[in-house]
Amino acid sequence: MKTRSIAVLAVSFLTLAACDGLKEALTAHVDVVAKANDRELSVDRLSDLLGKSTLQIPVTRETAGLVADLWTGYQLLAIAAARGDSIIDPKLIDEATQGITSSMRLRRFMDGVSSSLQRETASEATYTQATGGLMSARHILFSFPGGATQEQRDSVKKRAQTIRGQVTTGNFADMAKKHSGDTGSGQRGGDLGAFQRAEMVKPFSDAVASLRPGEMSGLVESQFGYHIILRPTYAAAKAQYDATFNETIGQKAESIYVARVDEEAKVSIRSSAAADVKAAARDFSQHRSDRDVLATFKDGSLTMGRFVRWVEMMPPQARIAQQIGESQDSIVRQFVRSITRNEVLLKKADSAGVVLTPEETQQLRGEFKSAMQALWGQLGLDPQSLSDSAKSVPEREKLAADRVEGLLDRVMSGQAQAIQVPTPAHSVLTLMYKTKTMQAGLDRVVERASKLRASADSARLASQPASQVPLPGAAQGSAAAPPADAKTAKTP
Repeated sequence: MKTRSIAVLAVSFLTLAACDGLKEALTAHVDVVAKANDRELSVDRLSDLLGKSTLQIPVTRETAGLVADLWTGYQLLAIAAARGDSIIDPKLIDEATQGITSSMRLRRFMDGVSSSLQRETASEATYTQATGGLMSARHILFSFPGGATQEQRDSVKKRAQTIRGQVTTGNFADMAKKHSGDTGSGQRGGDLGAFQRAEMVKPFSDAVASLRPGEMSGLVESQFGYHIILRPTYAAAKAQYDATFNETIGQKAESIYVARVDEEAKVSIRSSAAADVKAAARDFSQHRSDRDVLATFKDGSLTMGRFVRWVEMMPPQARIAQQIGESQDSIVRQFVRSITRNEVLLKKADSAGVVLTPEETQQLRGEFKSAMQALWGQLGLDPQSLSDSAKSVPEREKLAADRVEGLLDRVMSGQAQAIQVPTPAHSVLTLMYKTKTMQAGLDRVVERASKLRASADSARLASQPASQVPLPGAAQGSAAAPPADAKTAKTP
């Protein structure tokens, strides 16, 4: 009975999703791919930007979405600048930077947890005993050539034995720089730093473990070649070892704490969570306020809106969205679980009274305002400049919109650098104005832009001069027509 209910819910979800897609297809302008308030990005315009771009960027749905997002962010900034909207409302800024403040509070809470957990600290004793499997070493590698024969291996061994007779603990670093086939560590005198025993191949790690601090090995053979290994004294390895040890032990202690939190929280992921997240990943910006529940836990829940806020703090967001769309449902559910854990820990931070100070809040707001002014200047949308050039708001909006289109033309032709609109700024703008990306429009853009790109490629090849040397993009095996006097031409 339970299985049947889940199946019915899944079918219902798919039916609703299909209806939403059909509604968009029937109601959206067939020639519009994105909207920014009353501004529209047409399918033709985006197709031209993508298909005719001299940058030869891939014509894919992902790329089309990225360019559409860029256009939307620029146009929203243009509208705000033209209307004189200063975007300094503290409530809007606080709402838009919620992900940043949540991350800051969570990190502060976990720092407090970490400092309160009992754990062993680095010492000469932990170094000598290789506590937790952590070791330090230097080595000189005499590497085998690819596909080495036994004769070649014997030759490498003979050379390694000769050098081994010359190496001491005192000249080890200099000899590593001179003879080691591991050029990375060789430049550091053979230093491999601190590492977990499991990170190295077994013959190497076993050899390190068998050495006392300050001792040097004989020849140690591994799949890479012959090694001469020095296990440094604690005094020589202390700086790197202590830092790595304390970090590793701290992470282990935090993991134990988090596992206990997970158990107590009784997290439950909704059966439709993976499908819901994949659907939202097509355009996260449209789901920042969604209250649909993805997961529940003791005394709380994770909504889609909160999920999106966390994701927006994980650059590059576009890549995360793509990975979500391509991942198996089980992986997406694990991702939802990890975000839910953040919510659980944030609740604990609330209970512990972990908040930003008034000074930190003011600093964050000030940085946001400064960033907005700098962004307007970089895009040529400085409000004062617009006011000086156009008197009425409609005139300023048109001027700003035209500047955006000109900038995009330059970006797509490689004449200007694309400027990303930071997530907090984009969040404020979408709270103030309406935006929409037509998913069906993106598909039409890819179809039309692909034809434009193919046509442009063909024209480029056709315009190239005839040559007896195959040109880039020319069909293999083809040759240009010979000159009229080919029969009498002399071979150089």
